[in-house]
Formats: sequence, C-alpha cells, structure tokens
Amino acid sequence: MSSNFQKALLALTACLVLAVPAVAQEVTFEDPIGDDNGPGEYVYPTDGVYPSGSFDLTKLAVKVKGKRANIDVSVNANLDDPWGMGVGFATQMIFVFIDNAEGGHTDSPPGLNVKFDEGSAWDKLVILSPQSSARVKEEVNGKAAAMADSIVVPSRTRGSGRTISGTVKAEELGEGDPSTWGYQVVVQSNEGFPKDGDLLTRKVNEYEGQHRFGGGTDYNCDPHAIDILGDHGMLAYECDDEGNAKKAATLSMVRK
Repeated sequence: MSSNFQKALLALTACLVLAVPAVAQEVTFEDPIGDDNGPGEYVYPTDGVYPSGSFDLTKLAVKVKGKRANIDVSVNANLDDPWGMGVGFATQMIFVFIDNAEGGHTDSPPGLNVKFDEGSAWDKLVILSPQSSARVKEEVNGKAAAMADSIVVPSRTRGSGRTISGTVKAEELGEGDPSTWGYQVVVQSNEGFPKDGDLLTRKVNEYEGQHRFGGGTDYNCDPHAIDILGDHGMLAYECDDEGNAKKAATLSMVRK
C-alpha cells in the first residue's frame, strides 16, 4: 500500500468521524400532579395572574448534545406573560440543582429557606427566570456571592406552552453523563421587588394575599418552595418560639 494511499485513507476516515453527529445524553424525571402546596398547606396568591397549576412541577428534562445543554421544566398550567416580560412567561422562577462532583453547597440561595443534606450537596444551580440574565447575575453577585461560581444563568430563558427552557454551555454544568447526576428542582415565583436579601423570590406568609403565598408563617423559618422534585416530606420544618428555624426543610437529590 503506497504512502499516498494511506494518507488519503486516513484523511477520509477522519472526515467520516467528524461527520458523525454527537450523540445526545438526556435524562427526564416526572413529578406528580397536584402537589404544588409546599409542605402540604401552602396556597396560591389571590391575584388572577397565579392560576391553579402554575407552580405545579410535572417534568424535568436535561439534554446535553455537543457543546450545549438544554434544561426544560414543565408545569401543570399554560404559561402566560401578564407582566410583559417578553419571554413567554412571567410568574414562575425555577431553580434546578445538580449534584455531579465531590463537595458542593448545602445552603441554598437566599429566599428559598431550604438546605440540602450532606449527601446531596449541590455543585451547579441553573436558574430559569423571566428576568434578564443581566438582572439575575447582578442579584446573584450581590446576594449569593459565596456560591456565584456555581450558579449558571442562561443568556435567555423562554417559555412556550407549559414548558420553561434554558440553554447553557455544557461545560458550565460539568463533566460526565447527565443521566448519572443527582437533581432537585425548587419551583418559586418571580419577584421583581424582592424583600430584604431574597434572590428574586416571593415570600410565603401565614395568610395568602394578592401577591403572597399563604399557609406558612410570617417569620423566616418556613421553606419558600411551592413544589419540588419528589417527596414533599423533605419540606417539613419547625420554628422556635422566636420564629427561627428549629428544623429547616432539608432536601435530597433525586437520581435515576
């Protein structure tokens, strides 16, 4: 076999390899319908912009293909944009936590009032918000600076039908097969004027109001999570007499 023929064969083989499309790696989780009540007693705000099912998580899908990763979160109501956010949805605020490395964080961003158990420390957090990426990153840097390097904000998040989607660089999520990672999702509500140091999240109070969830407490010891992925027993909490968290809601990752 001549050297010229060998070179041509190698070049052809390389072209064929490059022509083969990257195989997508994908994982999906289904979540029960009708459990959008936090630890069990939470109720929606009274304003009509929060229709039933708006915060009821039904599905998480993570798909990595080539250099891009898509994160899709579906809810049990058609999305709407009553506040003119311009991205197909307005009231939801989704936190997708990922455990795919050693170590990680057991605290959550301010405003969620949940923790993670030691075996489920999160390494990456993707925030799906109708706010601009610039606004979200500014809030993260100002209110969650200690974990900012672990938080991923898509350049643009969009809503269509009942699904909220964001696309990020695959390398921002880390290495490995996403089907082997652990996941947790916290469904919250987008708050453009958050209280104190909260990260664009809406409060849960003792009684519901026009733009406040009810069924919790007026202190800061209850989890501000309307739905999560998996067993809601993880959201059980206890307050002391002064309104501090005697037992904080503690989440675990869900895996395939």
